[in-house]
Amino acid sequence: MTSNNNLASHTPMMRQYLTIKAEHPDILLFYRMGDFYELFFDDAKQAAQLLDISLTKRGKSAGEPIPMAGVPYHAVESYLAKLVEQGESVAICEQIGDPALSKCPVERKVTRIVTPGTVSDEALLDERRDNLLVSICYQQETFGLAWFDITSGRFVIQQFQSTDHLSAELQRLNPAELLYPEMFAYESLLEHYKGLRRRGDWEFDTQTAINLLNQQFGTQHLDGFGVSSYPVALAAAGCLLNYVKDTQRTQLPHLRAISAEKTSQYIQLDAATRRNLELTQNLSGTTDYTLSSVVDRCVTAMGSRLLKRWLHQPITDHSTLNHRHNAIEHIIEQGLGEALQPLLRNIGDIERVLARLALKSARPRDLVRLRNAFTQLPLLQPILQSSDNPQLQQLAHEIGEFPELLNLLERAIIENPPVLIRDGGVIATGYNEELDQWRALSNGATDYLTEVEQRERDLTGINTLKLGFNKVHGYYIEVSRGQSHLVPDYYVRRQTLKNMERYIIPELKEYEDKVLSSQGKALALEKRLYDELLEQLLPSIGKLQNSSDAIAQLDVLTNLSERAQTLGYSRPQLDDSEQILIEDGRHPVIEQSTSQPFIANPTQLTDQQRLLIITGPNMGGKSTFMRQSALIVLLAHIGSFVPASQATIGKIDRIFTRIGASDDLASGRSTFMVEMTETANILHNATRHSLVLMDEIGRGTSTYDGLSLAWACAEKLSQIGALTLFATHYFELTELAQSLPFAANVHLDAIEHDDTIAFMHQVQPGAANKSYGLQVAALAGIPKDVITLAQHKLAQLEQQPEERTKAIMVDEERQTQLNFSEPKKATNAALDKLETLDPDDLSPKQALEVLYQLKKLL
Repeated sequence: MTSNNNLASHTPMMRQYLTIKAEHPDILLFYRMGDFYELFFDDAKQAAQLLDISLTKRGKSAGEPIPMAGVPYHAVESYLAKLVEQGESVAICEQIGDPALSKCPVERKVTRIVTPGTVSDEALLDERRDNLLVSICYQQETFGLAWFDITSGRFVIQQFQSTDHLSAELQRLNPAELLYPEMFAYESLLEHYKGLRRRGDWEFDTQTAINLLNQQFGTQHLDGFGVSSYPVALAAAGCLLNYVKDTQRTQLPHLRAISAEKTSQYIQLDAATRRNLELTQNLSGTTDYTLSSVVDRCVTAMGSRLLKRWLHQPITDHSTLNHRHNAIEHIIEQGLGEALQPLLRNIGDIERVLARLALKSARPRDLVRLRNAFTQLPLLQPILQSSDNPQLQQLAHEIGEFPELLNLLERAIIENPPVLIRDGGVIATGYNEELDQWRALSNGATDYLTEVEQRERDLTGINTLKLGFNKVHGYYIEVSRGQSHLVPDYYVRRQTLKNMERYIIPELKEYEDKVLSSQGKALALEKRLYDELLEQLLPSIGKLQNSSDAIAQLDVLTNLSERAQTLGYSRPQLDDSEQILIEDGRHPVIEQSTSQPFIANPTQLTDQQRLLIITGPNMGGKSTFMRQSALIVLLAHIGSFVPASQATIGKIDRIFTRIGASDDLASGRSTFMVEMTETANILHNATRHSLVLMDEIGRGTSTYDGLSLAWACAEKLSQIGALTLFATHYFELTELAQSLPFAANVHLDAIEHDDTIAFMHQVQPGAANKSYGLQVAALAGIPKDVITLAQHKLAQLEQQPEERTKAIMVDEERQTQLNFSEPKKATNAALDKLETLDPDDLSPKQALEVLYQLKKLL
């Protein structure tokens, strides 16, 4: 903002604005003026650009016009949504003084700060995606990370050493807002995220954080939460909590605990794996054709958000997974889904309603949603309690019922209240006797005014006389200009119009004061009763949160049972072995996005066969086969059924994928460097219990370098013992099946007919005998003369002795710099020259030379 230290040179209102703005220098300030929120100076210029609104001027500062922009207060939510989406934060400055009583200017203060990571308003959120505030720091060669979901109260910390782990977690969490220290050495890892907020290093003090957390939870120490051994993560958590308290400016009763995530609880997925498997976002950055787009048919938004968290964090605990599998199987066998889903749909997204209730920002219609949810809970109970499945019975207990709260909301709130409490008419009749009395006085005005109007007509004999009301002049008696000479002396003129005269009489003025007073008192009392109602609900926040968590779990399990039935998924078997056995496995996304029948394939990774060398043509299905194996393993570890006729899966600690690559220009890394960086991560971190997908290692460099690297990587993975699917175009690697004890060859077949190729997409034992690269190139539209030349060069290469291959390839590189049309031009020129010769005039020696030339042209 353009600063001006000489506040005395400004108007009182602008001095007030500059004083408030100085307290919030780094964010936009929405300054309430009448029916608009106004912005000034650089804030106005920035808002005009971000929101596409007009930039105007108001007054002067240092002799220059002051830039100004504004948005209407009644539409402010839509503008805030646009700013939050772009990672901006806004301080909302309201008029808190009474204009009739305040000296100029009206008293104002910032009542809330809207930031991307702390919003809870329904209009500002994507209902099916978590909206997270994340804080990170680096101390003692250790990363500390904390994340908080203000719409649920979840507060979680982690601690680790690796930058790869940090990248993976940030990609999983996809923060709406990210806090980090001023002196953060790894700032380059954050550049892809919006809502970056640099905070002072002093905010990341561990002891201060511990004090803040104990104060929030009402505890003396944090041992009960199991987080005391994570000092760096607690430092990040302290900064985060301080930031939330500063922006919300209210208590956080729904923030009741903090927990630590341990890597051993989950199957680890690095950033490349999350990207390549397209769990919730595809490689183009949208949500189409992702795993979640296929498996998510949850009927509540909170269930959908939970399912996405499960997809990004598959668990390793077989006991928990078996409980989920048992519940899904029971729902299918008993046909419970059809009964449960309509009830769950009517419950809706109470998780975020509870957050707004805790923050005291809940609107009347939020309470109606909560009331409607309470009416559905008694209908859920008999379905769940009659089940003999322990998981469903436990969820029934956690969901519970809330008859007292239901009764309270039924008595307190009308059936269809207005959007805002300030509009009045929210509290139901009969809830408060005093409110009913004030309303009766106000509502009785219509009958009273009709009576006065008829009486005055009779007394004056003026047939055009009628009573009216407006907000400016209050109640009045209106008489036509032509009959104004008939009005009595006690009529006092209030307003003159073109054809009418308006009057007031003492009785009407007295009644007006009484009615307006009753309306104001009724509205003030209604606001107070509404605030008291929120306070009455707050003590139940904890139980209500537990209930909403259980409802979300039930929604996910019911959804997964529906998906299993609809899509033909089967229950996987989990054991402690080191194998992955999949029969008739299918890719869950591709089989739903293609009109062609999907070809199912087996995956056999066992103690005796831990490394599969996969060969076959491009477009033959190698990448699909590899990805579907990983997705089946992942789905099994969120508790879902899987797209296969049968699957037995052993202990898995990590899933790695090295599939595809692109330049990382921002970091100055080539495609090959990206490929090698991802490969290095796998070779350093894979274990015997890891599933590794490697696709076309070494293709970013020369043939012999690439082949050597691919060979060495395959041998290293064999030494590690990781369960590996290794796709390659280097046929030389198929020899590994003879030299390595746990390697085997499989291939995806294709059938060649004339100049075309048909892909069979079937996995067969053994190595492929051909790559079909030229046929695929022809399908892609490569010019026919290029394909013809390539066929000749291929024939030449295949006939050369092994020691000549490299020399020919060098010659090939030189030839590629020539225009492919040159051989044709040379041939035509030579033929034109031969055409002018007369064979009868040639000597035997000349004729032999011509024969050699023809042979050379051939």
